[in-house]
Amino acid sequence: MRKRPRTSVDAAIVNVWRREVGDLSTRNFAHRLGASEDLVLRLDISKRLENHRGCVNTVSFNPDGDLLVSGSDDRRVILWDWQTGHVKLSFHSGHVNNVFQAKIMPYADDRSIVTCAADGQVRHACILETGQVETKFLGKHQGRAHKLAIEPGSPHIFYTCGEDGLVQHFDLRTGAATQLFTCQSHCDNGYVPFIHLNAIAIDARNPNLFAVAGSDEFARLYDIRKYKWDGSTDFGQPVDYFCPQHLIGDEIVGVTGLAFSEQSELLVSYNDEFIYLFGKDMGFGCNPPAAPQVTSDTNIGEMGVDGQVVASPSDSDAVIKSGPQVYKGHRNCDTVKGVNFFGPNCEYVVSGSDCGRIFIWRKKGGELIRVMEGDKDVVNCIESHPHTAVLASSGFESDIKVWTAKARERAILPSNIEKLRPKKRSWMCHMASAEDLLLQLFSLQRRMDSPGQDGENSTARRDLVELIMTFNANSDVSSDDEGDASMAEESRTA
Repeated sequence: MRKRPRTSVDAAIVNVWRREVGDLSTRNFAHRLGASEDLVLRLDISKRLENHRGCVNTVSFNPDGDLLVSGSDDRRVILWDWQTGHVKLSFHSGHVNNVFQAKIMPYADDRSIVTCAADGQVRHACILETGQVETKFLGKHQGRAHKLAIEPGSPHIFYTCGEDGLVQHFDLRTGAATQLFTCQSHCDNGYVPFIHLNAIAIDARNPNLFAVAGSDEFARLYDIRKYKWDGSTDFGQPVDYFCPQHLIGDEIVGVTGLAFSEQSELLVSYNDEFIYLFGKDMGFGCNPPAAPQVTSDTNIGEMGVDGQVVASPSDSDAVIKSGPQVYKGHRNCDTVKGVNFFGPNCEYVVSGSDCGRIFIWRKKGGELIRVMEGDKDVVNCIESHPHTAVLASSGFESDIKVWTAKARERAILPSNIEKLRPKKRSWMCHMASAEDLLLQLFSLQRRMDSPGQDGENSTARRDLVELIMTFNANSDVSSDDEGDASMAEESRTA
């Protein structure tokens, strides 16, 4: 007689019993509950936070998890009580262009917020006892500054990266910016003097290590201990490089998002490609190869769904070479999207998509288990709550969606995911610079050059013509007008 497979409900009952008899600690019980797939399948929108007047580009919880901070194209920063949906504080960031990231510094009584933006500025907002906010200029990048990373547990130290390739170190105690290095290409291609950086992340298990990535195929790992603060050493050499074998040498692909897991694994999201998870031993060291490494006695076939590079089935003696775990199904072509982990021990991987959906995979094995409608256009940001099974997401719409496990029924994965396509190029109205145009040109070229995509070539060519014709009409239209309106309103109310 076959035994009935144990369901998640059965496992939950067993875990409650084990906790009551002392066989399972409260901490481990909470972790098992937070990692339950049943909670993931019951995620639903519990709150819509509406106060911004432009695309919401960043959402982040404070360390305690009771506050959410957001930044937008309207240049405002808002502190939310996300459980009630009420605005705790709203202020102008001081930036003159779209706010790309805002984070609350830890152990600072939620009164210290750092931001970076499309104007390249890095700023610090200090909330006074009176409730007023003082903003201060800290430093600047030559080009847009997409991301910043806070040193875990530090109320003073954080890093930024920008499209100028520069990585900077900030200490709020002195207000000084230290320019660590400009990220250079590992090969001399003659026409790209530096890497346009989109993402930076710090390993919480070892805060001396941080990774950066951008306009080429490599995620680079650095060790801050190798930097001499008197400037006597060249700190620009990474200690490790990470990249899937088949993307080495690809001049079109780039990285839009990075994240470290609690186990020091590195999650890398590529534009117009997939998401990959690298273990610490999967790097190339200080000297990455200039081309994919294929041994003479092995014909490399395709990448399997388990993230391994699998030899061609025609070679019976082929060896399977271990590679990064891959996560597929979403689409990342049009914007600089982040990527993140979910669960108390990073049991899941989450990402937005150009189709306006949120994708959730099991970290182990890469199986897609959940797809959720998160935006009418594009989902760019997904942030996990630090202590419980809660997600916050944002995109082209002006609201923030808070997701909790409140649904009565478990969600079922749609059967037509691969056939779903992003909606008709609504991102065109958000392009405001030549860099945006180049990103889309590279994406369209990659679609036309991809093997087995003959049926999409004519569509890609039409999109290319429409893109070029639309850019000139839209380049003069910016959300700056909206920001000017908000500043004017502030001056009137003042």
